[in-house]
Amino acid sequence: MTRRRLGFWQRFAVVLVKPVMTVWTRRTWRGMEHLRHDGGVIIVPNHLSHADPLVSAHFIYDAGRWPRYLGKASVFRVPVVGWILHRCLQIPVERGTVDAVKSLDALVAALHEDGAVVIYPEGTTTREPDLWPMKGKTGAARLALATGAPVIPVAMWGPERLFDPRNNRLGLRPRIPVTVVAGPPVDLGRWAGSTPTKATLEEMTDTIMLRLRDQLAEIRGGTPPPLWERPARAAGAARPTRGREDAA
Repeated sequence: MTRRRLGFWQRFAVVLVKPVMTVWTRRTWRGMEHLRHDGGVIIVPNHLSHADPLVSAHFIYDAGRWPRYLGKASVFRVPVVGWILHRCLQIPVERGTVDAVKSLDALVAALHEDGAVVIYPEGTTTREPDLWPMKGKTGAARLALATGAPVIPVAMWGPERLFDPRNNRLGLRPRIPVTVVAGPPVDLGRWAGSTPTKATLEEMTDTIMLRLRDQLAEIRGGTPPPLWERPARAAGAARPTRGREDAA
């Protein structure tokens, strides 16, 4: 990313956020080379904490790309705030409405503009008690199938020390360790040109999430558990169900 290409409000965001993150965190960045190429990319981080966007944005910016996050469309309608978000090239998403297809069109357009689109495939911070990844939603897979853009997994560990969603504890001391590792693109080639059926999208999503889980295990150590499944999707099962291990 050439710094001269940044607009005023993008530069303003960098000046506002980066010094804070530089003092607040002690960073271990790896795998930036997987983001350093021309063309649109779909970046899929695991979701540990409400501090994740700050950490991942810092990493992606340092890798030379401008991160383009998805945000609730209602936030973009807030005076001044929404205008700044648009100026910073963030992407409004309509959820649960007939306009949801327009959100997909906006994402496709961003990728065609060589954007680095960030999608949290879990859709929310993980509910797994030890902060391992959950089974994901299919948005990233649908976008990859529609565009052919590479899907770059980004595993993070440490943002939960900045803000832990399990107890709402905010860490305010400086130089909190955070580790972010980008991996090579997830191999989704077997589904290229497939019809986006529910089964196809879920298989692709499990493949993405298992890669993320395994990357996270390399950071944390130990043996990762099966992908945690939301109780509502587990059809009343008393315990989390096993993800599609054969999709790794």
